[in-house]
Amino acid sequence: MKHTKWILALLAIIFIGISSFKKPDFITSKYYIVISKTNNTLTLYDKDDWIYEYPCTFGSDDLGDKMMEGDRKTPEGIYKIIYKKPHAKWNKMLMLDYPNETDKAKFSKRKTEGKIPAKARIGGGIAIHGTWKNDDRAVDELQNWTEGCVSMFNADLNELYNIIEPGTQVIIKR
Repeated sequence: MKHTKWILALLAIIFIGISSFKKPDFITSKYYIVISKTNNTLTLYDKDDWIYEYPCTFGSDDLGDKMMEGDRKTPEGIYKIIYKKPHAKWNKMLMLDYPNETDKAKFSKRKTEGKIPAKARIGGGIAIHGTWKNDDRAVDELQNWTEGCVSMFNADLNELYNIIEPGTQVIIKR
């Protein structure tokens, strides 16, 4: 009887471990992206597994969640790519739907709690983009240089840009 409980517990742990790598239920497009600020990675997944993992950099060296406009922090949450376009300065842009309703609720709560100034603004314009033309040094050296966006090598961004479409889900986590 004792062994049966341990075996069932072990099977439950294995099942939870395996199921945690499955595509989240809210993902509706063919692909989705998970960005890890701690690991400086952007990983592209399909319905079965990861496809590519790319290095990336962010805004502030403080890897906390974006609090307000101007803090240079990269937001954390679940987003989607709303459009993509070439960009003269940063190669290409994959624009995210920041701020979404969840971000607005967090922002309001932080204001109410006095964690940010009453006159603070939430900001916007968060994207996944490249670096200056012919200058991937910022990503090579993992320099957090953006105003809160995610920056990638231009060659990696070009590859990603050709694969994904607007509507692709993006999860940004610490």
